Amino acid sequence: MAARTTTPEKRPGFFSQIRTLYTFTQKEYRWLPFLLVGVLLLGVALGVGLGFLLPPVAIWSVILWGVTGLMLGVLASLMTMTRMSTLAMYKKIDGMPGAAGHVLSTSLGRRWQASEMPVGINPKTQEAVYRAIGRGGIVIVGEGARGRLTRLVNDERAKVQRVASGVPVTVLYLGHGSDEVPVGKLASTIKSLPKAIDRATMAAVIKRVESVSQSLSSLPIPKGIDPTKVRAPRPR
Repeated sequence: MAARTTTPEKRPGFFSQIRTLYTFTQKEYRWLPFLLVGVLLLGVALGVGLGFLLPPVAIWSVILWGVTGLMLGVLASLMTMTRMSTLAMYKKIDGMPGAAGHVLSTSLGRRWQASEMPVGINPKTQEAVYRAIGRGGIVIVGEGARGRLTRLVNDERAKVQRVASGVPVTVLYLGHGSDEVPVGKLASTIKSLPKAIDRATMAAVIKRVESVSQSLSSLPIPKGIDPTKVRAPRPR
């Protein structure tokens, strides 16, 4: 039997994370290298231009401004790649069961509470309903065929309205229809909801809703999404 080791697991370094992030994103956007080089050169050109425009105009001044522009270009390139990696992730999980839960649990921030697990699910068809609670009220997200989601959505809406009377309930359907929300815009749509309750009320609503939530431990969870494989790693 092999002896156990107490050595902590070594985390990937910064440059290793950058390389992984670049590889992940470049698979979806083949033109990513040209975009990043363009952003970098734009930063350098901006720095050199300021060096010639701002007095005193001297070689050392132009060089310093050029280096400053290079640093800004590197920072802007990293920010651009991070943003593109997020778009690549949304593109990759679009249409996969569990995509709504993945977005709700990772992209809403601290002002919202949501779980990656659905609060309602059809075991046969894998239609699922997710819930988020925040300063904008209660949001119910339906994922799957719209027609088969009606009962699940209505049951969840009736449940939360029963224990959180007066709190606004917003229903969103994931998809690409005229009255549906694409997975890439789900988080921003929820965050844009106007504030309707304060923090104390939000905490009370969370407790009330969770107290009546039925356990889904015996129901199969939609397969198809593995967040550890889909989520784009971010540089630290």
